[in-house]
Amino acid sequence: MIRDPLLDMTPTTLDTAEGEAEKLLSGAKANLGFVPNMYTYMANLPGVLGGYLSTYKDFRETAGFTPAEQETVFLTISRVNGCTYCTAAHSMIADKKSGVSADNLAALRGGGDLPDAKLDAVAKFTEAMLVSRGNPGKDAVEAFLAAGYGEKQVLGVVLAIACKTFSNYVNHLAGTPVDDVFAPYKVD
Repeated sequence: MIRDPLLDMTPTTLDTAEGEAEKLLSGAKANLGFVPNMYTYMANLPGVLGGYLSTYKDFRETAGFTPAEQETVFLTISRVNGCTYCTAAHSMIADKKSGVSADNLAALRGGGDLPDAKLDAVAKFTEAMLVSRGNPGKDAVEAFLAAGYGEKQVLGVVLAIACKTFSNYVNHLAGTPVDDVFAPYKVD
C-alpha cells in the first residue's frame, strides 16, 4: 500500500545529494547495501535523517532490550501511529533478523495480545506511553517493572518513540513507497 502524500516532496537521492545529505545517504548505502526510500525524504533536511539515525543507533545499542523486544517496541509504535512503511520494514526485520515468532508478529501487526508474556508487556507499555503522550500512569509503569524491566528500558521506550517520530511522521508526509525488500510485509 502506498499512502497518499500529504506534502509534495521530491526525494534526495545519492545522485542529487550534497554535503551532509550525501554523507548520510552514502553511509546508509555502505551499511545496508541500499538507500531506503524513507531516507531519501528525510535527507531533504539532513538534521531529520541524522536525528533518526542517531536515535535508532542509540536505541539499538543502549536501551537494554533484546532484538525481539526492540522490534516489539518499534512495531507497536509504527502500528499505533499508522505508519505502513515502518510496519512493513520492522515486520521484515522482526521475522528475518530478530527472532520474533510468527504468532507474536501477527499479534503485533494486528494490535492483539502477544503469546509471549515478556513481549506482551513490552508492547502494552510502549502503547501506553505512546497514546498517553508519555504519561501512562503509575499502574502501567509498575506493570512494566513487574514484568522484569527497569528504568533503562522505560527510558529506552522514550528513545524509541523519539526515533519513530522522525520516521513515522516523514512517511506520513511523503507517502513513502515501501521498498521492494520490505514488500512481502506490506499492510493494507
